[in-house]
Amino acid sequence: MPSIRDRIAFITGASSGIGRATALALAAEGTRLLLCARRIDRLEALAREIEAEHKVPTHIFSLDVQDSAAVTKTLAELPEAWKPIDILVNNAGLSRGLAKLQEDDEQNWNEMIDTNIKGLLSVTRAIVPGMIERGRGHVISMGSTAGYITYPNGAVYCATKAAERAISQGLKLDLMGTPVRVTSVDPGMVETEFSEVRFRGDKSKAAKIYENITPLQPEDIADAIVWAATRPPHVNIHNILLTTIDQGNSYVFNRRS
Repeated sequence: MPSIRDRIAFITGASSGIGRATALALAAEGTRLLLCARRIDRLEALAREIEAEHKVPTHIFSLDVQDSAAVTKTLAELPEAWKPIDILVNNAGLSRGLAKLQEDDEQNWNEMIDTNIKGLLSVTRAIVPGMIERGRGHVISMGSTAGYITYPNGAVYCATKAAERAISQGLKLDLMGTPVRVTSVDPGMVETEFSEVRFRGDKSKAAKIYENITPLQPEDIADAIVWAATRPPHVNIHNILLTTIDQGNSYVFNRRS
């Protein structure tokens, strides 16, 4: 397995859930970590944990990927030592609401589109030219089973994840002739704060999503990301589709009574 020790990995949305688990998993491989999220206090705690347990350098900063101007400016002004990014993990993403399209709030649409699609595009555009110039790099983006099959009351979220899938496929084609790799990691149900965010902090609604089922854990997704990142340089993993054993697709589940 090729080593990614001392390589630089940049993870968006690293303060919790899959992003946090991925940071810890990459730190265990000796990877240097560039971490951003909106909640800087959580990033500070994570950086202390990583440096104490794994002794690898971290550089953290607050960034909302919905703000494309801030993305461009912040990434252009990174310290020189942190600019040669080898692995980009486009993890920042969210869902808002669970409602019929004709009854939904336009603000929900804007947040999902601005984060899951436009944020992904802004970050990728800022990082990929440097990868091409240095002759190495790997873009790993977070997709979903929702990008394969649309479920009721989730049209816009599913559309954003279908867009991620198309963007990853298109980026791979655009990078043909370069050594830069592109992977979409597409999980089903994962037990994180995702549902709390979807329901704007309503913990009782969020808990019902995971009722009578064994969901994936953030560490399962982090494991898949590390596996993709550590394949030999000539191997490109286009996508990884993974679910809990209790999930068939984006809306078929085995719920135990």
